[in-house]
Amino acid sequence: MDLEALRNSINEIDDQIVKLFVERMKTSAKIGESKAENNLPVLDKKRENEVLQRAMETAGEEFELYVHTLYQTLFEVSRSYQAGILSKETSLTQEILSNIKEPKMEFPRKAVVACAGVEGSYAERACGKLFSMPNTMFFNSFESVFNAVEMGLCQYGILPIENSSAGSVTEVYDLMVRHKFYIVKGLKLHINHALVTKKGTKLSDIKEIISKDQALQQCSEFLKSLPNVKITVFENTATAAKYVAECDRTDIAALSSAECAKLYGLDILQEDVQNNQNNYTRFICIAKNMEIYAGANKISLLLSVEHRPGSLHEMIGKVACHGLNLCKLESRPIPGKDFEFRFYFDIDGSVFSSHVLTLLKDMELSVDKLSFLGCYSEI
Repeated sequence: MDLEALRNSINEIDDQIVKLFVERMKTSAKIGESKAENNLPVLDKKRENEVLQRAMETAGEEFELYVHTLYQTLFEVSRSYQAGILSKETSLTQEILSNIKEPKMEFPRKAVVACAGVEGSYAERACGKLFSMPNTMFFNSFESVFNAVEMGLCQYGILPIENSSAGSVTEVYDLMVRHKFYIVKGLKLHINHALVTKKGTKLSDIKEIISKDQALQQCSEFLKSLPNVKITVFENTATAAKYVAECDRTDIAALSSAECAKLYGLDILQEDVQNNQNNYTRFICIAKNMEIYAGANKISLLLSVEHRPGSLHEMIGKVACHGLNLCKLESRPIPGKDFEFRFYFDIDGSVFSSHVLTLLKDMELSVDKLSFLGCYSEI
């Protein structure tokens, strides 16, 4: 047979497959209705394994691996379809629907905002880009920012979660599980680090450089060029610059911003010392209560799955079933459990979409624990 004839044959087979697939999905829905009437869960792993084994035996040894992959996908889309048409609204989807019934149209211009560090920090710069008239309160740690928002001392908090060169800010991810909050806005801030010192200090005079650990990682190549200089981790880049300005030493420098150098009366020995000139840090703006604004197009989730092979794959499959992009997956160890992990999902999607609400409903019913961290836009 020539190529065109083979393609026509494929078309005919595909038509049959689609008709049978639709018939299978409708039958699956009826099965779901029967499960709902009898208070049975959507997932029946024993039955799925029976169907899978039967299909693999029918396909034969040559095609059993491909049939296995095909049927795993079939099971996933069937479960998602059942969850969408049968499951009642969960407490999460009810809260979201209530929040977006009258969506907030404009992000506030003025608010009391918590930032880690001192005046001149990158968090303060991020705050200034999100709010035109912020009343900024500074705290000495990321956890203090969470606490300030959680206790209602500040309306919002600004936290870094990821750098394009140094990766995730794991301390913030680990703190997320211990606090109740929602992400309401995101921001990517371009970061330029400078080596700043007291006036008159030369590069040859420097014996110690201080800065935040993330900043030190982002400038690792520059620091390698100074092998005899001590490197000390500080809690914040702006705090490091302030310390250099206020201490009596003339042999110490900080990795901080040019704005900090100006603010604290320091000299800039060298600018743009980060490894990558295309250096960005992602910041999130958190609030105590859920706030979803018009145009929100990113969702963040925290979830724990059953500790068994394939459980994470199933969650990723649910996202794929709805045609959504999983743009970040972060895993963090669960304290007290051997090699068990908690997962953070960032998904390109909006809760204004019924498909996304169905996904959230499906995921909430399928995992050990799911926390909705927010739906927001990022600038």
